[in-house]
Amino acid sequence: MQPVLEMHAPDGFDLWPVADFEPFSFLRLSGELSPAEVGAVVMRIADYNEVDSDDDHIPRPANALGSYLRGLLTLEDDIVAPGGLRVIDTSTSVTFLPGCCDGLESWRDWHRFADDGNPLGFGHDPVSPLAERFGGIVRLTVNAEQRDSPVITLPITELHHLLAGAERDLADFLALAADWASGHLPDYCAPVTTALARVLDLPGPAVPPES
Repeated sequence: MQPVLEMHAPDGFDLWPVADFEPFSFLRLSGELSPAEVGAVVMRIADYNEVDSDDDHIPRPANALGSYLRGLLTLEDDIVAPGGLRVIDTSTSVTFLPGCCDGLESWRDWHRFADDGNPLGFGHDPVSPLAERFGGIVRLTVNAEQRDSPVITLPITELHHLLAGAERDLADFLALAADWASGHLPDYCAPVTTALARVLDLPGPAVPPES
């Protein structure tokens, strides 16, 4: 089980160095990313949450960097990180991917699913990933719209173990991102780190002191 972000780089981005990715590919978040990959993650989340509404009364900063980060830094309950938790069965190579209605901001829904057993859906037609619990067994259906969809089954105890590993990956990424922000976004390090912690539903790490 891996926390992943759906990547897409806007053309001509030059506010900080970013790695290139195929549009709509998934990047695993962890403490092992390169600085350019971390930059791409911050760019993707900031870009996805860019807001420009007539009903929005928060002034837009005059500088390009502050303007680009505006949505990331001001949205709270509505902030989104496209992606989710990817599950790979290494014995069969079946891969359960986040759906169109999924997001890393909601990854803790997996814990609620593990506890109460209510089905957890991540998308809709034409691709509907679905998690179901039958007693002590979890069944992950890659696409509930297909009768013969590949599935992954695992014990509920294993799901708890996998969720703990996914949380460690997210915490390691957040610590890495805080360090990255101190070097690349020194004027916005603390608010960017706080915003990333909010969207990943994690406690914020200690922000490195300014040099």
